[in-house]
Amino acid sequence: METTDKGRSLPQLAALVVGGSLALMWLVEILDTFALDDELQLHGIEPRQIDGLEGVVFAPLLHDGWTHIISNSIPFLVLGALVMTYGLRRWITATAFITVTAGLATWLLARSGNHIGASILVFGYFGFLLGMAWFERSIKSIGIAVVVAVIYGGLIWGVVPSDSGVSWEGHLFGVVAGVAAAWLVAGRAKNGTTA
Repeated sequence: METTDKGRSLPQLAALVVGGSLALMWLVEILDTFALDDELQLHGIEPRQIDGLEGVVFAPLLHDGWTHIISNSIPFLVLGALVMTYGLRRWITATAFITVTAGLATWLLARSGNHIGASILVFGYFGFLLGMAWFERSIKSIGIAVVVAVIYGGLIWGVVPSDSGVSWEGHLFGVVAGVAAAWLVAGRAKNGTTA
């Protein structure tokens, strides 16, 4: 079994980092619901509003109730763990790049409103995993992409413009940022540097 520089296996590291990130989201939702009367969720991405810029960083941690966080939890855990199979540094790079790039694009171009939720990362991880198959072209990355496409291919409908309260823009920019993160990570690997 592959181990990291700290002696942990990749599954252990994925459980610790991705599982810990999900636990943080749940902790924030519990705190927001029971102690703060849903005040935290007001700090999402508010397009073209200066005070809405804070949401670029915080939006993935914030959810609009239990149904919202439940619907994001399993895809975040599964796709995040698959991104972790490329290593902790790549997971951190992809997560930070998707969060900031997709968040800024949502702030600049999305409809008015409060855009929140881990789905920006879910869609970003989806794009990253498919992008790695294209840019890296290894058996591992193609195999992962096939599994992801079969299990989560329906996510693509989440980027279709709609009048619902769902931030399809965040989903779309998440996918685009994920593919761009894969290009960045795969390009660095080809050049002999690590991301």
